[in-house]
Amino acid sequence: MNEENEREKRVEGVNSVEQEVDEIRKDEVRKALKRMKSGKAVGPDDIPVEVWKCLGEAAVEFLASLFNRVLESEKMPEEWRRSVLVPIFKNKGDVQSCSNYRGVKLMSHTMKLWERVVEARLRKVVEICEQQYGFMPRKSTTDAILALRILMEKYRDGQRELHCVFVDLEKAYDRVPREELWYCMRKSGVAEKYVRVVQDMYERSRTVVRCAVGQTEEFNVEVGLHQGSALSPFLFAIVMDQLSEEVRQESPWTMMFADDIVICSESREQVEENLERWRFALERRGMKVSRSKTEYMCVNEREGSGTVRLQGEEVKKVQEFKYLGSTVQSNGECGKEVKKRVQAGWNGWRKVSGVLCDQKISARIKGKVYRTVVRAAMLYGLETVSLRKRQESELEVAELKMLRFSLGVTRLDRIRNEYFRGTAHVGRLGDKVREARLRWFGHVQRRESEYIGRRMLDMELPGRRQRGRPKRSYSFGNALLKYFLVPEQSPIPFLLFSYAFPML
Repeated sequence: MNEENEREKRVEGVNSVEQEVDEIRKDEVRKALKRMKSGKAVGPDDIPVEVWKCLGEAAVEFLASLFNRVLESEKMPEEWRRSVLVPIFKNKGDVQSCSNYRGVKLMSHTMKLWERVVEARLRKVVEICEQQYGFMPRKSTTDAILALRILMEKYRDGQRELHCVFVDLEKAYDRVPREELWYCMRKSGVAEKYVRVVQDMYERSRTVVRCAVGQTEEFNVEVGLHQGSALSPFLFAIVMDQLSEEVRQESPWTMMFADDIVICSESREQVEENLERWRFALERRGMKVSRSKTEYMCVNEREGSGTVRLQGEEVKKVQEFKYLGSTVQSNGECGKEVKKRVQAGWNGWRKVSGVLCDQKISARIKGKVYRTVVRAAMLYGLETVSLRKRQESELEVAELKMLRFSLGVTRLDRIRNEYFRGTAHVGRLGDKVREARLRWFGHVQRRESEYIGRRMLDMELPGRRQRGRPKRSYSFGNALLKYFLVPEQSPIPFLLFSYAFPML
């Protein structure tokens, strides 16, 4: 906490945008209140957002009046400056190492409402680059995962090398210099009034650390963004947008999801040069590239392609990488990702096994819990891959084991799979994968021509694939699907397509 990386002090200034801002309207408060989720941990004031929701229109009027006073005075209540910091284990690495924990701040829910109102106004003014997929409207992790997978498949099929560097930033949110944040906001065209309002949010902020043995004394937080804040993701996107302005390339050669950055190039020398440019642009402004967690992967590697260096230090070379929760392999296959999905399903099943294995709970309720917790984890990202028959069977075998455990059925009972699937109202996992993929393909086809998914599907590379049967790929399956679209924007019925091409 309160540690700042070395950086160059800015010599040049930036003109501030002095303009009048409108009063906070009731409909803005209403929208912010609607976006707030219920059942979340409260901050030091112990006032949950459910209080404001229960009060209805009276709360909207009161909050609109309160927020207008804060906007006019540019000073928020002192109680909002206090927070509780709870360390959350990242589920990887040594449990006793503090670096493997993520600190999440429990803040006042009323302040979070104020942040959402300010965020909605900032989003109307600031235009973030297309390479940023994190916390942006109409963008998600699936877009970035799909673009990277298709790019890797096309280079594999064309027998050409593709070099990818996955850049990791050390404590990205906690080390953002606040002077850089104010500068980037002004350079993005944010009105000076909002800059001062955000500055006030971070002024004299205090927190305590709460853990299993108690909590510490209160101390000031003078560096970085608030973890757990509603406004922090967009503020971080503004900083990354400005710092990477001179070094980023168009998608998919550069893609960002908040602080997760992937840089791609056709040559090792070029990707190494781009990595150094990114390092210089970020580290001169107070961000730091992690030497130990930044990794390099080469698709369709030829002998002697070498490795990538960062300031003379060799970057770790890997054959697989977990990108935004989905495992991508250097050979363009998805076998490791299927195993990870099975593992994620079992992890989810263990978390709710007390409910799923309770004989007093009906099979219908168990099926709902299973579909919500377990199946959602198993299906994550599978709309971007093309499964083989064996891989689909691997997923379904794991699912059937979980359902048997949940319903108290063994193989010795000689009960058909269709029976206890129907009892729990759980359909075949393979059908759900194809349904999700067909739905996503329709989503891609309905988007504008500049959308990254459509550009990647239409992308053509020079080169010839090797002789023999074509390797399974997302592009091949969608090429057949597109052939059967009449008209192009109207997908054929799912059942007809799944029977005709069961493994696409």
